[in-house]
Amino acid sequence: MIWRSVAREPRRLARLAGWSLAEALPSLLIGHAIARAIEDGFAAGRPVTGLAWLALLGGAWLVAAVGARQSVLAVAAIAEPFRDELLARVVGGAVRHAVTPPWRPGAESVARSTLQVELARDAFAAVITAVRSFAFTVVSVVVGMATLLPAMLPLVLPPFAAGLAVFLLSLPAMARRQRAFLVADERLAESVAEMAGGLRDIVSCGAEGRIADDIGQAIAAQAAAARRVARVTAVRTLSLGVAGWLPVLLVLAYGPGLGASAGAVVGTLAYVVQSLAPALGGLVEGLGVSGVRLAASVSRIRETTPLPGPGSRRAGTGRGRAVTPRGPRPGPRPGPRRTSTIRPRDARVELRGVTFAYGPEAEPVVSGLDLTLPEGCRLAVVGPSGLGKSTLAALVTGLLEPSSGEARIGGVPARDVDPATRVLIPQEAYVFHGTLRENLTYLASAAPDDMRRAIDEVGMTELARRLGGLSAEVNPAALSAGERQLIALTRAYLSPARLVILDEATCHLDPAAEARAEAAFGRRGGTLVVVAHRLTSALRARHVLLMDGTRVRLGTHDELVAVSPLYRDLLGQWTPDVRQVS
Repeated sequence: MIWRSVAREPRRLARLAGWSLAEALPSLLIGHAIARAIEDGFAAGRPVTGLAWLALLGGAWLVAAVGARQSVLAVAAIAEPFRDELLARVVGGAVRHAVTPPWRPGAESVARSTLQVELARDAFAAVITAVRSFAFTVVSVVVGMATLLPAMLPLVLPPFAAGLAVFLLSLPAMARRQRAFLVADERLAESVAEMAGGLRDIVSCGAEGRIADDIGQAIAAQAAAARRVARVTAVRTLSLGVAGWLPVLLVLAYGPGLGASAGAVVGTLAYVVQSLAPALGGLVEGLGVSGVRLAASVSRIRETTPLPGPGSRRAGTGRGRAVTPRGPRPGPRPGPRRTSTIRPRDARVELRGVTFAYGPEAEPVVSGLDLTLPEGCRLAVVGPSGLGKSTLAALVTGLLEPSSGEARIGGVPARDVDPATRVLIPQEAYVFHGTLRENLTYLASAAPDDMRRAIDEVGMTELARRLGGLSAEVNPAALSAGERQLIALTRAYLSPARLVILDEATCHLDPAAEARAEAAFGRRGGTLVVVAHRLTSALRARHVLLMDGTRVRLGTHDELVAVSPLYRDLLGQWTPDVRQVS
């Protein structure tokens, strides 16, 4: 992966090499310029000549400054595609894990997608910078010394090569220990995340001491791994001493005996101290720190997010997309991973004896639920906050697996259905940087006329006009939460999914806009489940499911008003100001 990223664009490599030559110009001239300035200038009583040689060296540094700036841009042009490839792999792996047991990527996936990918990108750029700078500097110094006084080369190159060899031989151990540190860091992040998510249960069970011990062990393991990394990096000091400073001693001790003039000795020392030693220091830093981090990060990413096997979907190519609802993270469920999906014959939803709890000792959020939604049904789910509405939406779509019972879509277990057959939009809608067309066709391709018709149906016409049309670039940060919801709703409307679940997906819209969007999905056909933010959604639905903890009641709006005090209380908290779209 690393070599492919470097070699994929030969023109970028050629551009980088050209500017690196310009950057290495002082390394070629420094010894000659100083030697000539001393011997032909100041020592010979011609200060103007000496200053002219130094001015020539100064001009080389100006050229090198321009080359360094352009080299940074050239390195960035190589490093950014590498970052994009790594991030695509991590996100693709996380998405595949999100739709297979245990259903959600854990904290370690977040660590890979945030810390390790950025770390790998920075390390990759640092390695390219260090290696190309070292290579061009060494070649320039060897050429310069060979033309200044070849007899000095045996005093400089053997110890330099020995120090370089010591450093290179230590790299495998550095890489192993850096990788061990990354693994320990991931485990600590996962342990802390699980602890934070279960604080209430930990306190209620009196398990603070045991959990503190577990976290303490993870912290100790990470600290020990960090100390091992620090010990092996001490080899860098040894290699720098051998390669960077031993040549200085040898030149001072034996250079005059080889017939070297004062100018040649000083020029050779300038080559060593001002070019070779800094170049090796940059290489040691680049490979010994950044290179080891790069190898460890990429290795860890490759291990934990393998590419999909034959017959499986590549991330981003599926036509359906489901978003995991908010709420506590369920414990891992053992079971085989899906290798294929099934397209159900219709969008009929069936729940049979479904029970679900967020953990083996937790109280069920849903208990023994039986529910049948025929194709074309329009259901509103209402109830107090935090009592299972979003959990039910996740069970219906197959994002959560019941602790007992079964959930089916069109006769197929919900977890096995083709993602293209159902779509769930959560409260916080997903919009990405790209054109409006790309955002709307994220789940399925669509003709421009179909997109415009969907925009009008859902009520996004004014927003599309203000953005500048289908080809306009969308900046999610510049949109309000309601505008992002409109884009996500239109995207779902254009999808092929026959089952649509809106989990408070219109909560940031005003009542009229919410009514228009829900009416559009009602006319669209298929099965619609609306986790209601406002009770006006219940007024527009054929059926209403009232959830009150594990107790549920199904009926029409009028039936629930007649028999349920809780429903009447909820209805009193909202003003039913929108019953239909005018």
